[in-house]
Parts: sequence; C-alpha cells; structure tokens
Amino acid sequence: MANAEVLKEGTLHCFPVGLRDENGQVVNVEVSAVVYDGQRLILASDKPIPGDARSAVFSVPITDAEPDDSGLDYLTADAIKRAVKYEDFALTADGGYVLATTGFDRIDMESHALNAYNHLLIWPLGEPERVQVVDPDPRDGVEGSLELRNKLNGAIGEPYYKIEGLAAIPGERGDGLLLFGVREQGRSHDDFEFVCRVVGAHYSINAYGNLVFVDELRELYRFSPQQQPEVRYDCGLSSLEYDPHHQRLFLMTSFEVEEAGEARIGGYLWVVSLEDFAAGKAPALVRTVGGDALEFVHKAEGLAVLDSERLFVAYDNDRDMSLGSIDERDERHACEAPYTILRLT
Repeated sequence: MANAEVLKEGTLHCFPVGLRDENGQVVNVEVSAVVYDGQRLILASDKPIPGDARSAVFSVPITDAEPDDSGLDYLTADAIKRAVKYEDFALTADGGYVLATTGFDRIDMESHALNAYNHLLIWPLGEPERVQVVDPDPRDGVEGSLELRNKLNGAIGEPYYKIEGLAAIPGERGDGLLLFGVREQGRSHDDFEFVCRVVGAHYSINAYGNLVFVDELRELYRFSPQQQPEVRYDCGLSSLEYDPHHQRLFLMTSFEVEEAGEARIGGYLWVVSLEDFAAGKAPALVRTVGGDALEFVHKAEGLAVLDSERLFVAYDNDRDMSLGSIDERDERHACEAPYTILRLT
C-alpha cells in the first residue's frame, strides 16, 4: 500500500513557442517517457521535434524542488534521432545504462519503411553519444530492433500490439530481468483491446556495452484495473518503473475515452513488491492521503523515481491543451509539457 500527495505541478517548455514542422503545422509536445539518471530527467515526446539541433529526446536538470527547463539539452546522436514514437525509458538494474523503447506498433517487413518505430536503445549513463541498437536484424544495412520484434511477437501472441512500459529489475541469477509493458493488443491498430500485460526476459551487458537477452521472452505478469471498483474507465498500461529504494515496481495506467460526447483522459498509479510481482499477485492502487483513489486528471504516460519518497509524472495529453489544477491558465502552449511531482507516504 502507498499514499501520495502532490508536491509540485507545472509545465516544461520543450522547444520555442510556435515551432512548426515541414508542413507548416504547429508542433505539439507529447511527453510519453521519462527517467531520472541521478542528476537530470531524460524525457521524450512520442512525436518528432524538428530541427537539426533538436530531437524528440531531451534532458533537464532537476533540483530538490523542480525541473529547470532553462537547462534543457537535446540528445542528438544519430540512432536517438532515427527512432520514432518513444514510449518509455528505464535504467538497467545496476543503474549503469539508460534504455529507451519505441512502441513497436507498426512494421513493414518488406520495405522496412517503418523500422524507426521498432527500436530498443541503450547507452552508458551520461554518454548518449555511445548509443547502440539492441537486438538488431543481423542483415547489413537494416536498422531497428527487428530480432527483438520477432521475440515480442512470440511472447505477446497477437498480430498487433503497442509497447508502452519498460523497466529492468534484478534477476535471480545476478543478471537483470527486462520488462516490457503491453498497453494494446489485437488484430490491428483499429481492432484491439486495452491490456495490462508484462512480458520479459533475463539479460546481460556484453563487452561492447550492449544488452543481450539470455533466455526466452515470455509473459511474466498481467492484471485487470477494472477489478478495482474505483477505476471508472477502461485502462491500458502506460508506464513501468522500478523503485530500487524499496524493491518494488510501479505500474501506471491511463485512459482516453468518450463519454456523453466529451473526451475523458486520466490515469491511475499502482504499486507491487517484487515478491508479489513474481507471484502474480495484483498490484495495490496508490491512494491520496485521504484514502481515495489517486486519479490523474491528465493522461499519465511517463513515470520516474526521483528518490526514496518522490515520483515525477509526465503527461501525454495529445491535442488536449487544458491544464486543470497544474496552472491557473486555461490552456498550455503546444511547446509545454505538464508534469506533477508526488511524495509517497
């Protein structure tokens, strides 16, 4: 069980106001992934951010109080810029490397035109210029984690799926266990159901600093948020985060539904000990200090553990520009990413 209170809410300016893409459309930031590396938050938008000196992945320093977007820095290594639709970040179980996954929700095996949507990346902590692609296709000149995609196909067992969670936890044999969170699965992108599944496999880091899977990718966990009566809408898994301070796993779910002709977005936060995770026990719903279910009023997509008490939550509201309690203004600029910092008790 865990309770949470809001410490800080705000927005991050992720690029200049009014930035436009090659078609003249205003660019909207949609933060879907975040991780804390001990000094900086690394965040990603699941839509490209144009400009040679920019990318969809960027970092900001964070103090005890809040992140500082005046120190924003884009990660522009070729492999980082090449990948499209980032969905989650993680640190390896030993904290030595950053991992980044895209959604793996589209592919064209013949033309390879959609390979950018199928990437798992790794780089040493603080050295994004040394980024590598994990589990690439062995054929020369074919970019993307296409061997990993084949493994995900077998573990998930559906022709269509979307990966939105990523976490690494300690393994039983001294290695690590890499977890992928599945949000959507079904026959196609317009015929699917929202799910909360976790598939994974043990891994090691080789002499070249790349991640290698050492056993078969398989289903490890699943749960149904709707079994909790306080969950009001159909949810899918939107983030995974390992908490090394308390040996537990946070799972975030979000919803995007239409009710009475109006769009509703939001999310919930869950926690499970590693022991209960391994036993397949249901996670506990994180609550407010008053005992009610903690329900986000924005579409919660990114989660980072800051320390033994604090969590950083990032939101991907798509085209919803409302700010709610985060700011006294009615709407955000398209370049602003809303966030919340929570304290757990």
